Parts: sequence; structure tokens; C-alpha cells
Amino acid sequence: MSIDSTSSLKRFNLERATNFMRQFRDPDSRELKKLSANQFMEVWSHYDKDGNGYIEGTELDGFLKEFVSSANFVDISPDAVSDEMLVELKACFMEAYDDNQDGKIDIRELAQLLPMEENFLLLFRFDNPLESSVEFMKIWREYDTDGSGYIEADELKNFLRDLLKEAKKINDVSEDKLIEYTDTMLQVFDSNKDGRLQLSEMAKLLPVKENFLCRQVFKEGIEGATKLTKDDIERVFSLYDRDNNGSIENEELRGFLKDLLELVKKDYDAQDLLEFEETILQGVEYSSEGKISRKQLTMILLALAKHNQEEEVVTP
Repeated sequence: MSIDSTSSLKRFNLERATNFMRQFRDPDSRELKKLSANQFMEVWSHYDKDGNGYIEGTELDGFLKEFVSSANFVDISPDAVSDEMLVELKACFMEAYDDNQDGKIDIRELAQLLPMEENFLLLFRFDNPLESSVEFMKIWREYDTDGSGYIEADELKNFLRDLLKEAKKINDVSEDKLIEYTDTMLQVFDSNKDGRLQLSEMAKLLPVKENFLCRQVFKEGIEGATKLTKDDIERVFSLYDRDNNGSIENEELRGFLKDLLELVKKDYDAQDLLEFEETILQGVEYSSEGKISRKQLTMILLALAKHNQEEEVVTP
């Protein structure tokens, strides 16, 4: 064999080795095989190279090239996908899978694309987001059994077990498989890698339909304050006063403050929420019984609108 032939063979083998997705396709049909929880995590970790929780930019380009080229019966290099083809491919792909239209792929969007174990897929709760952060805080209190302010591995495993029970799938899942699911979920959602889930990390695992406080009416500075109507206030109050007793208290209050905190802080834990509660409620006539009324809620929302206006003035 000539030196040129040897170099070509090495280059060909290198190109073959660069397509990470090819190993997950059936060699005969070229269809993607059903991935286990561990295999799904392998794919995610491989393409989310910077570990920021998204496949985006050059990571997304690389994933799309390998995803498409791996479907060929002939083992071709991902570079066979031209730039023009990539642009068209990305547009179609993002239209189909980029649910929140942010131009990047998060863990849930990838989970909808790749075939996975049915029981593992259930844990992403695609079709059943929580109604509000009030429900989220009730679940948090239920599973943070030691009151540490974190959901640790055993607590997370109990939560996942109950999710599978709810879906009537727990009998299909062995204890070893449940441990695998727990480890995988920790790898996916434990952003700071401390081996447990803080509030903001659990919030990604257990999404809420909508943070009502993100609506534009609360983001328009002092103009927003004048546009806030009695109906707006009533809708917010009703959202958090889940038991309709005329006040926002306990998990209702924590849910409201969680949504409020998310407007100013991306990563937060239980201590952050506690300190935020003290700061926010200092400005209103806060009940020692741990409740806020419609009047107090109105004061907080007007202060939020004013704060947003001041932020806009400061920001160049």
C-alpha cells in the first residue's frame, strides 16, 4: 500500500470516527435506536461542549451535520453537508423542535427529537407542566424532607418514583433503573454540580406553564404602572390565592416570590428566596401571620413596574 493510500485511509477513518451519532443508528435501517437514559446523557454532554445547558451556535451546527450524515448507508463525513444545506436544514429543524423559539436547543427539545426509553421520557413531563409556582413550592416542600433547602439524590429518587407511579409505570422500572434515572437527571439539571438540586435547578425539571409576572404589562416602567388595571391585579391575586381565602400565604406566597425572584436572578436557592422575601416584604405592611392582601400585592407590583423603569433609565 502506498503512503498516499495509507494517508487517505487514516483520513477516512478519522472522518468516520468524528460522527458521534452514527453509533446510535441501526446498521441496517439507519433509523435511530431507542436510547437509554445514559446514552441520552452521552449525546447531550457530547454536543453541549461548554456545559451551559444549550446546544447552540457551532455546537448546533455540528450536531445537525452529524445527525443528518449519520443516516446515510455510506459512512460519509459530516462535512459533506454543505453550508447552504446546513442553513436550510437548521431552519426546518428549529421550526419543528425549537419550541420556545430562542434559536438554541435545550434538554427538553432534544428529548423530543431523539427516541428514548418511554419511562425515562415521562420524567420530562412534556404534556403536564404545573399550573403555577404555588404547585411547585408545594412539591418542593413535600420532597425536601429534611428541610435542607435542596433536593438531594435520595429525595429526587423518591420524586421520580412517585412520577412513575402517577403514570402507572413504576412496576416497569427496577430499582437499578430508577437509580440510573436519578443519576441522569442530576447530571442534566444540577448546573453547579454539587450533587443536589437547588430551587432554580428543580424549576427546570418541573416547569410551570407561565410566569405571569413576565407579561409585558409588568415590564413597561412607570407607563406600565399606570396601565396596571384592577383586573390585572385581580388576575395575579387569583393566580396565587389558590384556596380563595382572600390572602396569599405559605406556599402561595413562596410561589409568588419565586416568580418575582426569577425576574432578577437566574440561579437561586432556598436561602436566596428567604432573603428576597425579607427584602420585598419590608416595603409593605407585612402581616406577622405570613399573609399579604390585595393592597399589599398592588404595592409590590407597582414597585416592580417602577423598578423596571429605573433599570431602563440606567441601562444605556
